[in-house]
Amino acid sequence: MLGIAGATCWAEVHTQPSVFSINSDNVIEIDGKKVFPIGFTLGPAPGAKAPDGREGLAVIADAGGLLIRTGPHGDNNHWDEATIEAEKKWEEAAARNGMYCMPWLHELAEIRDGESAKAAKLKRILDLFRNNPGLGYWKGADEPEWGKLPVAALKTAYDIIKQQDPNHPVWIVQAPRGTVETLRPYVDTYDIGGMDVYPVSVPAGVHSRGTNKEISMVGDFTKMMMETQQGEKPVTMTLQIAWSGVTKPGKKLVFPTPTQERFMAYEAIIDGARGLTFFGGQLPTTLNTRDRALGWNWTFWEHVLEPVMKEIGHGSPLEEALTAPDAKLPIRCDGPGMEFLARETPGALYILACKRQGNAIEARFSGLPANISHGKVMYEAERIVSVDHGTFTDSFGPFAVHVYRFAR
Repeated sequence: MLGIAGATCWAEVHTQPSVFSINSDNVIEIDGKKVFPIGFTLGPAPGAKAPDGREGLAVIADAGGLLIRTGPHGDNNHWDEATIEAEKKWEEAAARNGMYCMPWLHELAEIRDGESAKAAKLKRILDLFRNNPGLGYWKGADEPEWGKLPVAALKTAYDIIKQQDPNHPVWIVQAPRGTVETLRPYVDTYDIGGMDVYPVSVPAGVHSRGTNKEISMVGDFTKMMMETQQGEKPVTMTLQIAWSGVTKPGKKLVFPTPTQERFMAYEAIIDGARGLTFFGGQLPTTLNTRDRALGWNWTFWEHVLEPVMKEIGHGSPLEEALTAPDAKLPIRCDGPGMEFLARETPGALYILACKRQGNAIEARFSGLPANISHGKVMYEAERIVSVDHGTFTDSFGPFAVHVYRFAR
């Protein structure tokens, strides 16, 4: 089994349009191959360089990144001819680096009664890009429940998209607001749903109006989306590089630590996420002198995000577990604040476990098959845990994550 340094580069040039689909386990597939898609909002610009001189998108793809959000942004915040030309460059860059674009439809994501011109414009954008080798998802309306956007208008746009381009899903991100009841009506307007959750700030947790201000709110909101979608569609969660709550005037600029980012990524997965997106790598006020010249937060990438990507990104040693069905075994985990996920593949049983805030504990896992005697703790120098009659214990500090692989 490979360690972090052994993650394989899977990036390859896309020359033909791809078909994205969702299987019965809510796993996303590209041309029939299961993936755990990780995206970036936004990624390095087309042609922009990483510190090592390579194209930035190539560096992200080599670490297992698959998707980049594109479309209107910044001063060019609607679909016009300039946006179309920019999108062509993004899609070309994504395809040559083995990635896919998620163009934000922005004003075209909702079509109200009588807006025939807008509907025609949406159809034109779909026709321009639906067969592009660089196209992945269509990003629909942003945070529509919080913005009180009419469900019927989003559904009209969704129906147009699915009629004209059945090969690429519609992805919508909700704000960490509302309730399951208020979010539920939007499920019919997308194929992949998720929520953006940015807990790291001063004071902590200002992005949420809930009582939990710890980074474990990521798990709370993942569960909320899972309950909202009731197993009908995959959940992807958008996690923090940086956001407006740490970049606006008067705010303190803070970033997630390596421990925080790793915990948030794994907790989202443990609680049901079938994909992740990382937001804020391009925000100008977050960039140091070196990164400002390159246009992206490579310092955060090098110190925090790249190590996480190499554990869970496309082509990682863990991808077979991240795209597998949940294990149908009576596995339990006893210990306060523990969360875990068990997945089975033909060759192994995986358990991903994390500890929310609180004191360090010894957690007890039980219900493993009786013929398993030991397992490896991935990404921890191949540490071994012994299993006795289907049971093992391990230590967890606050926000610790352990990933176990038991060969079958």
